[in-house]
Amino acid sequence: MSPDVVIGDWGSTRLRLWRLVDGELAERREGAGIAETADPAAELLATLGDWQAERVILCGMAGARGGLSEVPYLPCPASGKDWACASTAIRLGECRIAIAAGLSCRSLPGRPDVMRGEEAQIFGAMAVDPGLATGTHWLVLPGTHSKWFRVMDGSITGFRTFITGELFALLGRSSLVVEAAAGDDDRSGFSAGLSRALEGGGLSGNLFEARSAQLTDSRSASWARGFVSGLLIGTEVAEMAPQGVIPVIGEPDLAALYAEALAQAGAEARQLDGEDCAIAGLRLLL
Repeated sequence: MSPDVVIGDWGSTRLRLWRLVDGELAERREGAGIAETADPAAELLATLGDWQAERVILCGMAGARGGLSEVPYLPCPASGKDWACASTAIRLGECRIAIAAGLSCRSLPGRPDVMRGEEAQIFGAMAVDPGLATGTHWLVLPGTHSKWFRVMDGSITGFRTFITGELFALLGRSSLVVEAAAGDDDRSGFSAGLSRALEGGGLSGNLFEARSAQLTDSRSASWARGFVSGLLIGTEVAEMAPQGVIPVIGEPDLAALYAEALAQAGAEARQLDGEDCAIAGLRLLL
């Protein structure tokens, strides 16, 4: 293996690069996400800096419209080998770049769903824990666009997307948060929102409590934000109706919220580190 190999996960808001020397992780760098740069090629070269990598392997939004080069989606079911073979090669100056394909599926009859980047973490999770590569499992990746994956004997057979994180960001700037009296924190709000979601009543019908509780019950803005978070995550979990042990892949704080929601729904979470899974998945492309 060449000592000058860089692997990277390029999302909408962040570029993460890892330099491999003799197959081992040596350095890590971050740059701007695809949505935050008008010139992806210049951003990649600037983030690489003095690494002078001859090979760069990228997943995520590098292959999207507006990325380095658009790469077609690979339809599910897809194995790690299928995914690796679907990469597209380009050159950027003296640098050879391989861009991984995203995945597509029909999560419900007639309804299209797509992703770019999360598949690397799923294939990586199966590499980190070979038990996930046999039998049938559900895994969840919380985030701006939360993804629930069904894997069967090492292949991703389908997935569902919930825009939970994006909705939380939008609603946090809405009239639901009125900056009322200071008081209880977002953790008690999260628990209350989670309970409402699991009791039923629907998302739209439950959301206004975030505002009314501030005006009549002296709840704080922090409580209201927690309530909205719990309601959104709880609604997502209730719709999926998970059973058994569900691996949760992502940042520890967010994964902990999903673990609480899963426990309330009668399932059990097993947290896996998102960065470790991303690196393991990208290694499949070497």
